[in-house]
Amino acid sequence: MDIFSIIFSFIFGTIIGSFLNVVSLRFNTGVGINGRSKCMSCGETLTWKELVPLFSFLVQKGACKKCKSKISWQYPLVEFIAGAIFVLIFLAFPPTTPLTASVTILYAIITCLLLVVTVYDIKHKIIPDQFSYTFSILAIISLFVGGSSWFHVPTLSALLAGPLLALPFALMWLVSKGSWMGLGDAKLVLGIGWLLGIGAGINALILAFWIGSVFSVLWLFIVYKKFKAKTEIPFGPYLILGMYLVLLFHVQVLDFSLLKQIIASYF
Repeated sequence: MDIFSIIFSFIFGTIIGSFLNVVSLRFNTGVGINGRSKCMSCGETLTWKELVPLFSFLVQKGACKKCKSKISWQYPLVEFIAGAIFVLIFLAFPPTTPLTASVTILYAIITCLLLVVTVYDIKHKIIPDQFSYTFSILAIISLFVGGSSWFHVPTLSALLAGPLLALPFALMWLVSKGSWMGLGDAKLVLGIGWLLGIGAGINALILAFWIGSVFSVLWLFIVYKKFKAKTEIPFGPYLILGMYLVLLFHVQVLDFSLLKQIIASYF
């Protein structure tokens, strides 16, 4: 992938990220996504010059041109993350043929969906069913697309990966009546299992718990020390982060290939 393609992927990703900000902020509010963007403080309709991803935020020094109120860091962060992930997807799954391009597009669509899930879960501490179900459908589609042909039949283990990984989360939700884990996390893991498979999926979950534990302890310490109040911490973003670490960087905590060799040597 040449430098021009990388730059194009990043710019395209930031533009998509700008749209994803709108979706995450307007979802379930009764406001459609087709309306013109406005300042959240003064209600002034924004011009195209104020909507250029990343650039406008930097030029305006993170403030509205009219009322000078601060603009949330969510906007440039989501735009930058979307651009970065789009580049990584195009590098990890280069669209060299129509078949590989379909896989690239599928992962790009999944990325858009999961970025909205991440932002919405952080802000509202819930993952809407519309997002988790759509992710599961896309993950199932990924089982049948790819390889050397447009359609291939997935293995039984690949089909069972989603339910098997989601079951413990669903049980934790059931036993704790939602105090340990939200049901939305179980639905999210269902899609992660289908997308990654059992082995890679377990690695993603382990990473999610490790990273989530570290950040949760730090966050709770900072919030409690400053505000003397408890706060609910969403787990969905950590699940998504763990998934991308495995999907894009092949981070491996447990080597299941070695386990398979040990089992094969005895049976």
